Amino acid sequence: MFTNFDGFGSVPGIEVGRSFVNRRALANAKVHRPLQAGICGTALLGAESIVVSGGYEDDEDDGDVIVYTGQGGRDPDTGRQVRDQTLTLGNAALVTSQATGAPVRVVRAVRHGSKRSAQPSYRYDGLFHVEDSWSDVGRSGFRIWRYRLVQRDYAKKETSGQSLIEPIGRTKPTRTEATFQRVIRSTKVAEFVKQTHDFTCQVCGARLRTPTGAYAEAAHIRGLGQPHSGPDVAGNVLCLCPNHHTLFDFGTLTIADDLTITDHAAGTAIGRLREAPDHQIDRAHLAYHREHYSEGWKHSTDGASSDDIDAEN
Repeated sequence: MFTNFDGFGSVPGIEVGRSFVNRRALANAKVHRPLQAGICGTALLGAESIVVSGGYEDDEDDGDVIVYTGQGGRDPDTGRQVRDQTLTLGNAALVTSQATGAPVRVVRAVRHGSKRSAQPSYRYDGLFHVEDSWSDVGRSGFRIWRYRLVQRDYAKKETSGQSLIEPIGRTKPTRTEATFQRVIRSTKVAEFVKQTHDFTCQVCGARLRTPTGAYAEAAHIRGLGQPHSGPDVAGNVLCLCPNHHTLFDFGTLTIADDLTITDHAAGTAIGRLREAPDHQIDRAHLAYHREHYSEGWKHSTDGASSDDIDAEN
């Protein structure tokens, strides 16, 4: 049955909405292999699957979009965060999935009754992509890792007005009509920034030429929409080449208020961000980016398996 299954993506024969009585049944079906850990995967290969159970106080589950808290630092009795999380094990695996674009299986715990002690069942809710990852100070005052996961066919559902999967607590998935508010990125803002810099990267000065003209990318410093709530204005946008856009999004590059650029992989300053008279960067957004995206460079990843390392999310 699993001859060609490498652990990633859809499990052959397992449809979305399938219920499992416990973690052992999940593991036997290869939907989520660990019996305790909320994240299955390694820093080297990425995350196969996660369990969303509402166990972390900073989780946000809107069905099609999940802001997921990484593993570690939680008191198993109270569910409160009692120490900082680090970018290792399953936390690092989710960042790898963001980098590779590989989908992650999402399993939700379904609790029967209001008591926390009640044993949940589990429901496979399909494939999600890790769109963003960052560090933050959680409700209990400790640093946590957070991930924005979006269901694979979310764009289609935004168009159709349907939400196919409901969050924690329902006994089975149902179809409900819903109205979605989309975060609209202004093409005018992006084009203004790129044209102001003549499609030249503000970090390295590269100007890429294609058969149809110059190419550059507009990179938001502080992300749009929840939970970052960044504005779609020119002061929150950089003109970057694809390489430096990627490095900036992952926090490899950060920019100081004096516009000094630090390459955290090399551990050195590599120059100064170039501004233009008509395009000035809002330093508050640069500070937000430094606070939330450079934390991973304080910790090393070891590629170890996350199986049975931490209690479920």
